Amino acid sequence: MEVSKFSTNTRGHYFCSSPESLLLNKRRHFKGHQFFLSIQPTRSTSFAQSLLARTGILTSKKSRFKVLSSHNKETPVLEARRIEEIYDALAARLLPTSAMESNLESKYIVGLAGPPGAGKSTVASEVARRINMQWPQKASGIDSLDPPDFAIVLPMDGFHLYRHQLDEMENPEEAHARRGAPWTFDPVQLLKCLKTLRSQGSVYAPSFDHGVGDPVEDDIFVSLQHKLVIVEGNYLLLEEGVWKDVSSEFDEKWFIEVDIDTAMQRVLKRHISTGKPPDVAKWRIEYNDRPNAELINKSKKNADLVIRSVDF
Repeated sequence: MEVSKFSTNTRGHYFCSSPESLLLNKRRHFKGHQFFLSIQPTRSTSFAQSLLARTGILTSKKSRFKVLSSHNKETPVLEARRIEEIYDALAARLLPTSAMESNLESKYIVGLAGPPGAGKSTVASEVARRINMQWPQKASGIDSLDPPDFAIVLPMDGFHLYRHQLDEMENPEEAHARRGAPWTFDPVQLLKCLKTLRSQGSVYAPSFDHGVGDPVEDDIFVSLQHKLVIVEGNYLLLEEGVWKDVSSEFDEKWFIEVDIDTAMQRVLKRHISTGKPPDVAKWRIEYNDRPNAELINKSKKNADLVIRSVDF
């Protein structure tokens, strides 16, 4: 970043007078709340302009944006005061891209990763819900009063190994205790699922029954009408082994950034709500969930967009 392109104010913040800045932060009032959209440099300046325009932030070429810092890694960062604003911005980001697709079999696949307790499932479902509500108004030639859903969420949870597969491992007790670690999933099946989706335009995928503790085969159907697929899961951006091939299947890669202690507090409440005694829940976090989260956080560098977590 060339600082000479920017002027400074009395507080020492750097400013630019156009959206060509490489790191942008725009404050505006959004439905009565202050809204912050931080864009760190990405593959091209046009992306920053496009995202700002889609979310209604870019109002003119003379808009002023505060320069926060300079980073070697060119990754946009999205943050807001309220989680609903995050949902709206992400839906606005995706809808124009996906709605213009004319090939029925084409798919736009987003990989949404983050540590346990980051809110991946909630973010994915809320973004998909907003897109399904809005896309008939954006797309042309929609005659049906009740068109099929345009977006769908595909959780990685369905690709857990079965309990009987954990029983067959060299150390079954360790395998069950560490369930949720990368090696207790089946990334080969996930990769096969994504490749089938690409080549055929539709696929049956497994879900996960938390009551039973095992996957449910063919429980999720991604149809030809689903042009936008949000795949959410912990390890989607890992670089090790088959996970790297999985990551390469995504058109966009998102990562939810959250303070690890905050995430673990959310996971602790989740464990207790499912009937685990508090001491058992705390042990599981220290033995399994926190080490997993630390590993997952290392994959943030592979994201195309970082989403700053907001309390729900």
